[in-house]
Amino acid sequence: MSQQGYVATPPYSQAQPGIGGYPTGFGASPPQAHYGHYGAPPQPYTAQAAGVLKPAASSPSGMPPPPVSSQYGSPIQQNGAHSQKFPPPAVSAPAMPPYGQPLQRPAYHSMAQATPPTQQITNQMSAMSIGGYGQGPLQSAQSPTSSAAPQPYQMPSAPAMGHPPMSPTGHQPPSMSACPPMAAGPPMGATGAPPMGMPNSQPGLPPMGGGGFQQPGGPQGFPQQPGPYGGQMPGSQMAGPQAGAFAGGFPGGAAHMAGPPQKKLDPDSIPSTTQVIEDDQAKRGGQLYTTNLRGQVPPLVTTSFTVQDQGNASPRFMRCTTYSFPCSSDLAKQCQVPLATIIKPFATVPKNETPLYVVNHGEAGPIRCNRCKAYMCPFMLFIDGGRRYQCSFCNCVNEVPVQYFQHLDHMGRRVDLYERPELSLGSYEFTATLDYCKNNKPPNPPAYIFMIDVSYNNIKSGLVKLICEELKTLLDRLPKEEGAESSSIKVGFVTYNKILHFYNVKSALAQPQMMVVSDVAEMFVPLLDGFLVNFQESRAVINNLLDQIPDMFADTNESETVFAPVIQAGVEALKAAECSGKLFIFHSSLPTAEAPGKLKNRDDRKLVNTEKEKILFQPQRGVYEQLTKDCVAQGCCVDLFVFPNQYVDMATMGDIPTHTGGSVYKYSNFQVQIDGEHFLTDLRRDVEKSIGFDAIMRVRTSTGFRATDFFGAIYMNNTTDVEMAAVDCDNAVTVEFKHDDALNEEAGALIQCALLYTSISGQRRLRIHNLSLNCSSQLSELYKSCETDALINFFAKSAYHAILNQPVKTVREILVKQTAHMLACYRKHCASPSAASQLILPDAMKVFPVYMNSLMKTPVLVGSAELSTDERNFHRLSVMSTGVEESQVLLYPRLIPLHSMDVVNEAVPAAVRCSEERLSETGVFLLDNGQNLFLWLGQACPPDLIQSLFNVPSLAHLSPDMTSLPELDNAQSKKLRSIICAISQQRPHSMKMVIVKQKDKSEMLFRQHLVEDKGLHGGASYIDFLCYVHREIRQLLT
Repeated sequence: MSQQGYVATPPYSQAQPGIGGYPTGFGASPPQAHYGHYGAPPQPYTAQAAGVLKPAASSPSGMPPPPVSSQYGSPIQQNGAHSQKFPPPAVSAPAMPPYGQPLQRPAYHSMAQATPPTQQITNQMSAMSIGGYGQGPLQSAQSPTSSAAPQPYQMPSAPAMGHPPMSPTGHQPPSMSACPPMAAGPPMGATGAPPMGMPNSQPGLPPMGGGGFQQPGGPQGFPQQPGPYGGQMPGSQMAGPQAGAFAGGFPGGAAHMAGPPQKKLDPDSIPSTTQVIEDDQAKRGGQLYTTNLRGQVPPLVTTSFTVQDQGNASPRFMRCTTYSFPCSSDLAKQCQVPLATIIKPFATVPKNETPLYVVNHGEAGPIRCNRCKAYMCPFMLFIDGGRRYQCSFCNCVNEVPVQYFQHLDHMGRRVDLYERPELSLGSYEFTATLDYCKNNKPPNPPAYIFMIDVSYNNIKSGLVKLICEELKTLLDRLPKEEGAESSSIKVGFVTYNKILHFYNVKSALAQPQMMVVSDVAEMFVPLLDGFLVNFQESRAVINNLLDQIPDMFADTNESETVFAPVIQAGVEALKAAECSGKLFIFHSSLPTAEAPGKLKNRDDRKLVNTEKEKILFQPQRGVYEQLTKDCVAQGCCVDLFVFPNQYVDMATMGDIPTHTGGSVYKYSNFQVQIDGEHFLTDLRRDVEKSIGFDAIMRVRTSTGFRATDFFGAIYMNNTTDVEMAAVDCDNAVTVEFKHDDALNEEAGALIQCALLYTSISGQRRLRIHNLSLNCSSQLSELYKSCETDALINFFAKSAYHAILNQPVKTVREILVKQTAHMLACYRKHCASPSAASQLILPDAMKVFPVYMNSLMKTPVLVGSAELSTDERNFHRLSVMSTGVEESQVLLYPRLIPLHSMDVVNEAVPAAVRCSEERLSETGVFLLDNGQNLFLWLGQACPPDLIQSLFNVPSLAHLSPDMTSLPELDNAQSKKLRSIICAISQQRPHSMKMVIVKQKDKSEMLFRQHLVEDKGLHGGASYIDFLCYVHREIRQLLT
């Protein structure tokens, strides 16, 4: 079946081998072995020989490939199927052919020598052509019927507005053809059209390029003959940019703009992430999403919707890279779309959705398949009058236990189907029996231990006092079971510098007692009774202690610290109390004191962009490796709050938290007045969030495929058990699947995630999530049901994992190759035949390139010596456990215009594209990437707006250190604060607000998040990357 995807056509010339700012061309194909990480053996396409770079010709002009409405060939429930609305292109110039490359001679090379560089770019810019934008006369060619429901924008008002006439969903109009928004020429009817790309006397009307038309000279896709089609158009009206203007993004070109700024095509004409998000919200927002269909594509993570569980897990718990798996491993290798699911087992369920039911089968425990041990779920098939059931995962037939027997109705379903959550819902919990507990004993409730670094830095900054004051009120809000009066979590306190101080806070004491352990090489806990206590019972003693700690160490001069012995002490304390728990460590500097786990400064930026760069990301082994094992075995999760003023070896210090289900929080150059509130908000959320301890997760699948790779804040002792000392509502594990046999289209693909954990009240439970996917032997089905946000989460984590063993440059090359390969396979096997010069993207993946380009510009992959090694490691560690929502907004931040906000409307204003071109001198913009909030103020921002937001007369009076908005009694101020509040509630971490004035030095920090532009530290703009990927695709297809 041929299906037209998203079509966009720059007449890409041979781009130069490198891409904007990435060291050396990432055009050279990597050695085959490198594909192994993403699971693809040598490809059917012959890639260019390694190391052979193309001769440099003109770099691709910044040609934006325009969007095509999703009406063509995508079913209504498709995720990310959007009709686009764009302003009409404003420039008219004579046409150039979309097919301008005769394949018999080196494409464009001879022209490149002959044509001056300015002219080449002019030619390219005027030659842009877009497939899928049809003209009025073509209406009649559309298919009158449609199998799917009509989509929202059914009939836009005419091609004059720059909209294509829409065809009903699911049908490709046979003669839809490409029309360049920049070019001039007559509309092409069915007959009498001049040859493509010939100059024409009628300016103003776009000519057609090859969508569904047969070329006069032979069937489409055949090489064009040399002649007028390849040549330069006479009389191009557009002033070309100066030579080298585009070259900055590509090695070999001038690094900076030369001459006056070039005229660009309307960037609105390339696929827009904000448009995709808006369209999905318009189409599916506010609706009820029921999970009763197999392989159903859910709304985007950015869309607000309500889930009703009817047999498959909610997308809040599980999202997939595609909801239709290929039937065979050959098909999977052919398309190279990774098959993965992102599981957030403890995801927060909104108040308007039903919380998970807890099923208690008493002494007998949960019903499981005898062979594969899958748990009872809606996919099991009851037979023999209800006396036996067939497991859908391994097909084994099992006896139904006597106490579980129930008759079947006339449909073969159990009569009690809707009374049992495990038979009718996708997600539920079982109460576990003693067989599921350590040593067959019920677990004790968990404990939280607060471990505070009281060295000189932390005392002087006021941090210790801040923490102690906060804990007095925070401990009242420890997490508790639904309906419980108080939390059953115990608490304990340790302070440390070179030595450790433990505190006895037993409720019977009048004063807390301190015990010192100075032998940090042989760590032990000097007291058992009175170290871990119930806060409610010992409140007076604990508050007394928290008052005393800042004074006790007020005159300290000790600046050296230990780190590994602190974690060791926490593990020993939990071991002695026979419980699991969490350590909250507040630490400031590189642990240089003589002790196990002493670290030295190994920050060597000369390694950046070399084969040895991976060393910068690898943690130091030894003590820390053993500590990780001990933590996981005891169910001891580590959360690290680090307050560095210089290098602290984030790779090593953050390694234990990220293998124990913990989090790392980093506050560089901490100042209480500026960063205090930001830190306290993080601490509050961290202490209060819902969490499970001592967890072990297993992902089972139906026959034909299996889970092979796992990414997240996890520990793997073997190939199947995912161990997590703790798992909370923000932890997501990304699981990759591979075929080990053929899949059956009828049976589909089934996934069951089972998580065994200890609840905060000390109860052992099993949390089960089930998901059923489609299987298809048609690649078009796979591409149709892809989810871009889940794909990019997978690629981010697998790439961040790969850089521990491979040079960063190699990993970037793999990412680009795989992007090109996925899109080339779609083009070859699923799209309608069309000119090679057209870039055709699957509708559900049309914004994938902007995310991929953004991923390659992240601090981890960009390869710049200007970025601190700690910052790069922190970014890497924080992404490894993120869910789809967090990776989406990190890689494509929301840029919200505030100067035009409607103060009466409750909603957050619509975001604009993440590019400098969207900013205006008179505007105010808010940028949210899930980690920071930037409030950007244009130079010519109206003084009355500044007055109403900040209570100062003009921009010049505004303090750059401001991190929160004053509470003013006017509509603008209230509206902005409500917007910030709404955004903050959606994010797992507190976001520091940074005020950025246009042309200030702080603007550099803000600009690196404008992901559609060239990267500050290297990296291509979205347009250049699209050109580059298109060239790679064409190379794969020839």
